[in-house]
Parts: sequence; structure tokens; C-alpha cells
Amino acid sequence: MRRYPDRFAGEFEADKKAVNELVITKSKRLRNRIAGYITRLKSVQAAREAAMQAPPEPGEPSSSDMESA
Repeated sequence: MRRYPDRFAGEFEADKKAVNELVITKSKRLRNRIAGYITRLKSVQAAREAAMQAPPEPGEPSSSDMESA
């Protein structure tokens, strides 16, 4: 993932094809496990990025509220 971050889409089938092209695996099961792991990492990464960009919910102090305190 570090070498080819843009090759992985976060969808299992697409990631499975990318793993098949980039990695020589001994078995289909190992390829699928690697692809599943990468898919999970990409989905967690996307969720973290979405959380960082979301506006604060009502009732939660914003950063400007914290500065004035």
C-alpha cells in the first residue's frame, strides 16, 4: 500500500485484482486475505478523513469556543 496507494480502491474485487497483479501469492486464500486487509484499511482511512472534515455537532464545543475560554 505504501508503494502503490492509488492502485487500491477500497472495494474488495478491485483490490483483489490489484493484489493479484502486484503480489505473487501461493494460494487464492492468501491473496483474498491480503485484499480484505487492504480493503479494511482503506475503509477505516476514509472514515477517519470524513470525521476530520465533518463540522462539529450541536452541543460540542468548537475550536473557536475553546480559544475564547
